[in-house]
Amino acid sequence: MEREGREGRVSWWLRRRARNAVTRAEQEARAREDLLLAAAAAGFPLALAAHPEGYGCSCERIGCPTPARHPLSFAWRTQASSDPDTVLGWARSRPEANFVTATGIVHDVLDVPYEPGLAALERLESEGVETGPVAVLGEERLLFFTTTRTPDDEDEWWPCELDCHPETMDEHPGLRWHCRGSYVLVPPARLPGVHRPEVAWVRAPERPLPDPLSLLEALTDACAAYAGSDAAQDHPDFHGSAAWPAR
Repeated sequence: MEREGREGRVSWWLRRRARNAVTRAEQEARAREDLLLAAAAAGFPLALAAHPEGYGCSCERIGCPTPARHPLSFAWRTQASSDPDTVLGWARSRPEANFVTATGIVHDVLDVPYEPGLAALERLESEGVETGPVAVLGEERLLFFTTTRTPDDEDEWWPCELDCHPETMDEHPGLRWHCRGSYVLVPPARLPGVHRPEVAWVRAPERPLPDPLSLLEALTDACAAYAGSDAAQDHPDFHGSAAWPAR
């Protein structure tokens, strides 16, 4: 009888643990959906992206240079949507997928290394400057969401590469300006090698989008100061080896 009682308690514990595991999975799925719907409500055009598989990427590309950081479809620009039903359908049909938001339509993104980004964020807020939504990408980058500077005239728009890789990189080291033709990950994206979301909001997506020029001085000053530090010497973003985005 004692053994039967012990086995009964073990079985009850296992069943309870299984129920709790399902509940945690459901909670995580709901939290993921809420974050994606918050970005959609802010007007960000979202598209499905690859997700991590161990230290690699879920895509079929051998040696993917930006694992789990790129859209699933080559048609991501036209597919990107802020419609909540569309986003929710994607999220539920692809429970492991990351999401990106297309820049240069509703918003641009000023993308800077983590350390100077934090310094710039502190400076901006101490000066009373509205920073708008800000996301952190692991401990690699800070993403400042702003209004778009892409011209309304379709004949005058420029591709992201002109802003991401200009001749002035020596003047503005480490800064990437994502505009038309680019994208960034949105929370709660996961990066290779980790099981928890590594892309998270530092400042909420519903905050008003600032003009990028109101942030640019603080960001470039912080990047320039960091570029001269010892910590920057081994940072790939200051030696031209970082690829973003890969299309």
